[in-house]
Amino acid sequence: MHHIPHTENHFTASETVRDIVIGMSDGLTVPFALAAGLSGAVDSSHVIVAAGLAEVAAGSIAMGLGGYLAAKTEAEHYDLEWKREARETIELPDVETEEVAQVFRGYGLDEKTVQTVTASICSDQTRWIEFMMKFELGLEKPDPTRARNSAITIALSYIIGGMIPLSPYFVGWEVRTALLVSVCVTLFALLIFGYVKGRFTVDRPWKSAGQTVFVGGLAASAAFLLASFFG
Repeated sequence: MHHIPHTENHFTASETVRDIVIGMSDGLTVPFALAAGLSGAVDSSHVIVAAGLAEVAAGSIAMGLGGYLAAKTEAEHYDLEWKREARETIELPDVETEEVAQVFRGYGLDEKTVQTVTASICSDQTRWIEFMMKFELGLEKPDPTRARNSAITIALSYIIGGMIPLSPYFVGWEVRTALLVSVCVTLFALLIFGYVKGRFTVDRPWKSAGQTVFVGGLAASAAFLLASFFG
């Protein structure tokens, strides 16, 4: 009897995708809304381009810094909890050993197996602490390059996303023409981005695409109408 090899295809770059989603979604939406809003208030593509580039620069720095600080905070929290668990394995070994045993009892293992596996894990302090970090606290050791990579990924994604709605204004078209092209290009980009995001995250790409287009279109419409009303 021939056995067909079982290959599991799991997506493992979730943190990178999350950073791209954060950067691209804001990069597409915020400059798009800004350009649309200014199109309803001014009649100069140069003004819109200057304001848009300033927003993209400021937004990418702010978003990248936010990603960096979030990742650094996560790493610092992990280190703090590691030190706490290390101290507890020394000061309260019986309590910590029982907590390990409780984890295995939760999986329905018999008591003899529980005691054997618990003793094996607790015989090595590093392994013991790693076990408690993962199964008691639900914490995974963060990548030491995570903060830097997150900042770069979010910032670049924001810049790429932000340049899409601004690109028609660089051509020098009349503002209303540039706005129309920007709307078409950006909504198409939002559709593609939403589809890809849904494909990798929730496996419902068309629903994700529709939601992304709706949110981006709603933001731009609100900005344009408000600017036209007060402009």
